[in-house]
Amino acid sequence: MEVKIEKLSQQELKKRGVFSWPIWEKEVSRFNWYYDQIEQCYFLEGKVILETKDGKKIEFGKGDFVTFPKGLSCVWDIKDPVRKHYNFK
Repeated sequence: MEVKIEKLSQQELKKRGVFSWPIWEKEVSRFNWYYDQIEQCYFLEGKVILETKDGKKIEFGKGDFVTFPKGLSCVWDIKDPVRKHYNFK
């Protein structure tokens, strides 16, 4: 189960329809999360350190296009307030 982090051009983001996806916002916080579907999102603002069950830490934030796999159980540690477009598959 791999979290995929990409840097996509504005053109590619538009092609995928990212800017029409809903927006989710969250203040600095820490919480458990489980993905029961694949989620793709594009970070407009923020910085997050994601901790997986096996202790791996993955950092992402503003400008990143992130794909979270179905079945991922993790802890979100939001360091800077997050604002992101998101879409479930």
